[in-house]
Amino acid sequence: MDAKEISLIEKEVKAVVDLLNDYLANYHIHYQKLRGCHWNIKGQNFFTLHVKFEELYTNAQETIDEIAERVLTLGKPPHSRFTDYINESVIKEINTIGLQDLAMVDAILDDMSLLIQLERELMEASANAGDDGTNDMVNRFMQYKEKNTWMLRSFAGKK
Repeated sequence: MDAKEISLIEKEVKAVVDLLNDYLANYHIHYQKLRGCHWNIKGQNFFTLHVKFEELYTNAQETIDEIAERVLTLGKPPHSRFTDYINESVIKEINTIGLQDLAMVDAILDDMSLLIQLERELMEASANAGDDGTNDMVNRFMQYKEKNTWMLRSFAGKK
């Protein structure tokens, strides 16, 4: 399949596909960070954050699959090597072992902020390419993160 089969112009969606692959790389690092936080959370916020991190990584896993499938829908292969994810991601790995609970929340909030920036870039690029499918998908992902950013900031007592 290629972009023209879904009434898009391949050269116009190339930037979208490139951004989607970057987005995919960032999401993989974010996902693994969420897993690490889920596994390594300790302290009096254990029960609350253990459940929240699981909700977030489950959502991230589903999001990763949708991103990869969108790249395929646009006629290109999605990145699938951890080497690519690590090299292309602006989100960086952290060691979650021994990390305090609110430091974990801060790390996830930082990731979400970066992902929202990428989502805004993707929505602009997909709008310019006439790619409403990608735009709608990314907008849905962004709204989920915006709401969870508010919740995590409230949990941590931030403005």
